Amino acid sequence: MRVNRMSRARRGAAVGLSLAALAAGATTGAGPAAAQPKAAPVAADCSPAYRIEQKLAGGTTWRMCWRYDSKAGLVLEDISYQPKGEAAPIKVLNSGRLGQIHVPYDDGSVEYDDLTGFGFAQGLMNLASGECPGGTIKKVKVPDAVDPAHPDVNGLCTTTRSRGHAYRMQGNSANKVYQAQGKDLLVYTVNQVGWYEYMTEWRFQDDGTITMNVGATGSLSYYDYDAGDGRGWPIGKGARSSATSHSHNAFWRLDFALDGSTKNKIEQYDSKVTAQASGQQAPTAKTARTKVTKELAGDAKRYRWWRVVSATGKNKDGHARSYEMVPGPTTKYPARSFTKHDVYFTQYNKCEKFASNNPGNCGAGAGKSVDKWVNGQTLTHPVVWMNIGFHHIARDEDQQPMPVHWQGFSIVPRDVTAMNPLTPDELAWQNGKWEPRS
Repeated sequence: MRVNRMSRARRGAAVGLSLAALAAGATTGAGPAAAQPKAAPVAADCSPAYRIEQKLAGGTTWRMCWRYDSKAGLVLEDISYQPKGEAAPIKVLNSGRLGQIHVPYDDGSVEYDDLTGFGFAQGLMNLASGECPGGTIKKVKVPDAVDPAHPDVNGLCTTTRSRGHAYRMQGNSANKVYQAQGKDLLVYTVNQVGWYEYMTEWRFQDDGTITMNVGATGSLSYYDYDAGDGRGWPIGKGARSSATSHSHNAFWRLDFALDGSTKNKIEQYDSKVTAQASGQQAPTAKTARTKVTKELAGDAKRYRWWRVVSATGKNKDGHARSYEMVPGPTTKYPARSFTKHDVYFTQYNKCEKFASNNPGNCGAGAGKSVDKWVNGQTLTHPVVWMNIGFHHIARDEDQQPMPVHWQGFSIVPRDVTAMNPLTPDELAWQNGKWEPRS
């Protein structure tokens, strides 16, 4: 992300002080049990306190359960999507959460794994009502709270947000304009780690898209104003204070269960563009599919994309339901083996929880990072790990406070429904090849 840190000792002291102050002002509550996935698409199965259900203006309903993990923070489970015209919810994910935030400094002085090494989850912040406009702030019981007598934080916001046009089309009949303004269900928390405040947000769109972002805000660390050798950027008057540059490598872990089954398939698509042939008006592009049957460390390239395909469900046109992976802008960090690739598809293992500095004992030779888990296993229950990196070189505008810097990605429905889930009723007949009505 885009904030600088203090030295290891000073940063740790500040975390303890800020979390103790946070806990002292918290309220009461309890953490939920993990939602149990079903074998068929159903609504979220958890107690009302830990259930999120929102019907958006376009007729789409999202349902899920939430819980709070001692290292990962917010975990969303049993996530389903029900657009208008679908008789039952369509299961999308068993679970979705952060898989790590890895932060190495350009001068080589420090390197952090914020989720498993620096109290990310314990830094959950209380939210003011103005930070969740029109929504609800839920109480969260923080495991391993810094102050065990005050583990409860008003720290989870669920609300709705407009995102602008969902579509616009000028029809042939009487020049009618078809347009709709899109709505999202927004679920988010804020976690403080030293000088940082990480905003972890999930946006569930009315068209079935899920967007995951981490935003860094808070303060620049004035303890790091000492990099005058080209590994920092001058902040303040003249060149007396240079903030040390660093990288933020954010990982997400997604356990898909399309149509209620974890037996999903992974497919990779690559398109090849050839030169324009005689008699053609443009070059030719041809797209080829590769079935990914074994674990893979994947690299994004031009004209390459991946999708997770349901093994059991089809839409009303008879096409297999799937979700496409759409990475956001990224700067890949080349200095660690687990950050050298953009996406990892691994076979499910309950021990494999975090992309780096994984605390579990996953067996002899398994290693502590996601790259070590790609070892040729057949994918029968694939787990997706997405890596989105950002190289933060500070600027004057980062102070004070620092504007939010975002990094993230989306998963987009591909053939989940037979048509746009927001299609107006009067256009529902225009599916596939059709002739305009006179």
